Amino acid sequence: MGNAMVMTQYIRLTPDMQSKQGALWNRVPCFLRDWELQVHFKIHGQGKKNLHGDGLAIWYTKDRMQPGPVFGNMDKFVGLGVFVDTYPNEEKQQEAQKRRYSPGVQRVFPYISVMVNNGSLSYDHERDGRPTELGGCTAIVRNLHYDTFLVIRYVKRHLTIMMDIDGKHEWRDCLEVPGVRLPRGYYFGTSSITGDLSDNHDVISLKLFELTVERTPEEEKLHRDVFMPSVDNMKLPEMTAPLQPLSGLALFLIVFFSLVFSVFAIVIGIILYNKWQEQSRKRFY
Repeated sequence: MGNAMVMTQYIRLTPDMQSKQGALWNRVPCFLRDWELQVHFKIHGQGKKNLHGDGLAIWYTKDRMQPGPVFGNMDKFVGLGVFVDTYPNEEKQQEAQKRRYSPGVQRVFPYISVMVNNGSLSYDHERDGRPTELGGCTAIVRNLHYDTFLVIRYVKRHLTIMMDIDGKHEWRDCLEVPGVRLPRGYYFGTSSITGDLSDNHDVISLKLFELTVERTPEEEKLHRDVFMPSVDNMKLPEMTAPLQPLSGLALFLIVFFSLVFSVFAIVIGIILYNKWQEQSRKRFY
């Protein structure tokens, strides 16, 4: 999709060229309750330090193949987005304004972040998604000479992100978010976009595994299917339901009663006018 190219050993979402975007989506929705997605990827290019971008995203969303500004996918998506961001837009703006972050909030890029959206939130590129971020970690993944992996695990409404980016074949924790509610029947995908800065964004493999998890009767009641993504203890703005169009019967009734009311008003007006004329004649006699 887009500028993505199928190679013999990988799919290149974007080449190391400006203003390119590409994506890869599965065609069959996922109805697994507990799952794990392993992503084997590679980000590399000719750009020097802090002169490359923009990164890639892994998606589990209601809609597929919707190009847009968020790492090559649509904004205000419905579902889960995991972003491997290689360029610090906000930090560069702050430096230009001669400001400094406090050590407690400064982020080191490349950076992995997570966002859950019900379609009401917009990803803030200027701030690298900070306002809607559930959590994240630094991940030095660019121009490495060994394989880099990312795993997304969803078990009992716990979302866990781990990575293997040190060439040690060991998973390292990135973040864990409890209380994440994701509907079943969404699509997995990955996308990337380049702007003035660029990189090669390659996906070598995407492997999805079903996880067998035992649940108590109480957990079965608590872990019922949901129909809209959400996160416990995090208030997401509610979507405004679109107004439903009127049915033919409803439209007919509205028109009918409007006409009846109009006729009734005209009749009352004529009666009052006739009475007024009669009273006027009596005054002349």
